[in-house]
Amino acid sequence: MGQRLDNAKAIYLEGIRDGNFVDAINSYAGQRYTQHSTPVRDGREGFIAFFEDFTTRNPIRDIQILRGFEDGHYVFIQALQKLNNGEFTYVTADIFDTDDDAKLIEHWDMIAEVEPTSVSGRTPFDGRTDVTDLDKTEINKRLVFDFATNVLVGGDHAQAAEYLHADLAQHDARIADGRDSFADYARAHSLWYTEVHNTIGSGNFVAVLAASELDGVAIAVIDLYRVENGLIVEHWAVSEEITPEATWVNSGKF
Repeated sequence: MGQRLDNAKAIYLEGIRDGNFVDAINSYAGQRYTQHSTPVRDGREGFIAFFEDFTTRNPIRDIQILRGFEDGHYVFIQALQKLNNGEFTYVTADIFDTDDDAKLIEHWDMIAEVEPTSVSGRTPFDGRTDVTDLDKTEINKRLVFDFATNVLVGGDHAQAAEYLHADLAQHDARIADGRDSFADYARAHSLWYTEVHNTIGSGNFVAVLAASELDGVAIAVIDLYRVENGLIVEHWAVSEEITPEATWVNSGKF
């Protein structure tokens, strides 16, 4: 789609999958690299130190980029990581900010182990991948932002029908397909956004970076929504519990 997306993909594929993390961060990062993955220190040096250990612990790394798009100077990526011949399998969602030269200058991510079973029968990574309806990007971003603020922040689940298709395809392993299943789960588990930090999109895909709560636990999440004909028809989510600040080596998830 563009140089920004290419640079973000290269960090994953050249830097992490292929183990060339020094060359990759020096080639694709800007003058600063602010990090929100809480075990990784800011800067190129923090990236190198983390992945020197990571690649040693995980000598076999199969990484696939599943979805990706640009929105101005922001980039979204969803990836599947299989480590050490399946010892660990993770799905990740990343948002990068970039400078005027398309170099990466800030990074937010969520990573979660792939669940062995799913209520809907879907995985957290299958489903549509093609970016379409580029002329509807801003309309679709507004729809998702309004859903996030009115339903997930506002807690008015009665409005869900204005935004979600009745047959919503659900990739969150804990939730069954369908609009009603999503609303029922949100009510039963006190799932709501406490703050929307960013909304980026391209055509039919819109990603939201948010702070949330689930069963009273503070959660950081990147949700990915697919929009079709004015309704959200598909949903993926990657989330992490927000750990105590004493466990962070940078400024935190946001």
